[in-house]
Amino acid sequence: MPKKISDRTKALAIGSVAHAIQDGLGAATYVLLPILAQTFGFGYAQVGIFRGAMSLVQGLLEMSSGILSERIGTGRSLVFGLILAGLGFASIAGFDQANLLLICLLVVGMGSAFQHAPASALVSTAFETGGQRGALGLYNSSGDVGKLVFAGGFSLAIGTGINWQQVALSYGLVAIIAAFAIGLMLPTLPLSRAPSASSTKNQRKGFHDPSNWGVIDRRSFATLLIVISLDSMVQAGVLVFVAFAMISKGLPLFVATMASVVVLTGGILGKAGCGYLSQWLGVRRAFILIQLVTVAGLLLVIVTPAWVALGILFPLGVVSQGSSSITYGLIPDLIKAERLARGYALMYSLTSFAAALGPFSFGFIADQFGISAAFFAMAILTLVSAIPMYFFPAGN
Repeated sequence: MPKKISDRTKALAIGSVAHAIQDGLGAATYVLLPILAQTFGFGYAQVGIFRGAMSLVQGLLEMSSGILSERIGTGRSLVFGLILAGLGFASIAGFDQANLLLICLLVVGMGSAFQHAPASALVSTAFETGGQRGALGLYNSSGDVGKLVFAGGFSLAIGTGINWQQVALSYGLVAIIAAFAIGLMLPTLPLSRAPSASSTKNQRKGFHDPSNWGVIDRRSFATLLIVISLDSMVQAGVLVFVAFAMISKGLPLFVATMASVVVLTGGILGKAGCGYLSQWLGVRRAFILIQLVTVAGLLLVIVTPAWVALGILFPLGVVSQGSSSITYGLIPDLIKAERLARGYALMYSLTSFAAALGPFSFGFIADQFGISAAFFAMAILTLVSAIPMYFFPAGN
């Protein structure tokens, strides 16, 4: 029994560390982008393209990561993703041309694709005999802790006068070192090993069969994916452009870059609390309530003075980022256990596409009509995302 508990704990630790670092690198770009924009004179749409391209390549490879993890093992997928993301982020420090920086961010996005689905499946499988929801909650929150540490550390480092290239290099090295540390743990973790040859053969045989994706309730799953995608567009838009909204209100760069950190901090509380809220009110009512509060927060950021708007960002982060705990927690209920990696891969792939489309769309709107118009568009899309959940057939 102790050995089994040790394996479960180790799986959760590996998944959480990989999640924290990968999400941390992604969140660090929210601080990096305003700096690059001022350094190279990027417009809002260009900023959206930079962050959107990173999410796009992540989405393109997300599906492959789930299938690959079934063949080579979830642990090995995590190691590969961390090394790739680390190399991409470290390389940012060596270039000062926009096209080369974009290539580096694309490499980071490629590495990030090999994390969510394998890690989620690793944790879900480790706790399939009990405690799965709690373990997934800890895994989910670890990503927010990583976001806060990496984004906050980046902003504080810049505020103390450290060169942004040095910060980027150190973050990349952290990811690579973590990959090797996880690699050393894998031989003693049975849960991370690749499936048998016969199992792999059966998976390949049924790959083109829609039922082989393990979807239990197609209508519920399709509705959930629509809601998550719309919600992800707004979440990405808020994180990318909240610093620019603060800059437009006259706040200095150092204070403005902390805006995304404040939103992420609220997100940690939100992702922990929104899960309990959904248990209390039900999935539909909890999600609709959270989205309505998000709309109010987005509009208040537009119309209030700078320092008041800055104070609104924490509660805005609670609701805008916390909504995912309501939706993501439904995935294990809608996907068969043996296909969780694919189910998570499909979900994260679509959310990555949404996270790519969001910043580009809102950036285009901001260039044409101003940053306030972009936040107004986010508010409208937030309302739209609540509509499908009203008709969600599973749960009340």
